[in-house]
Amino acid sequence: MLLTGFSTFVWLLYMAMLVLAVVALVLAATAREDAYRAADKQKKSFWLIILGITVAVNLFVPMLFLQLAGAVASIVFMVDVRPALKAVSGGGGRRGGSSSDGPYGPYNGGR
Repeated sequence: MLLTGFSTFVWLLYMAMLVLAVVALVLAATAREDAYRAADKQKKSFWLIILGITVAVNLFVPMLFLQLAGAVASIVFMVDVRPALKAVSGGGGRRGGSSSDGPYGPYNGGR
């Protein structure tokens, strides 16, 4: 009974790592190439390759060490790269702001 519970836990852990990798891959694929350069991050192709390998490892290679390395790469993308891409793409997390807002408030054209 204990072994069944542990195998269920491990299966859920693998599924969580797979979902995280797939979400990170989709978000990396939908971001613009110039946003990566503007955010001073690695190229889009780099992240697509790393996250694609992560998804493939999670699907086809049951090696925990490789899956954990892929999970780290996915977390780095979600925590570091994605917010930087959103900031340079205009989706900086401001609620109710406009496109003319600067870092210190709205730009009113020198009035």
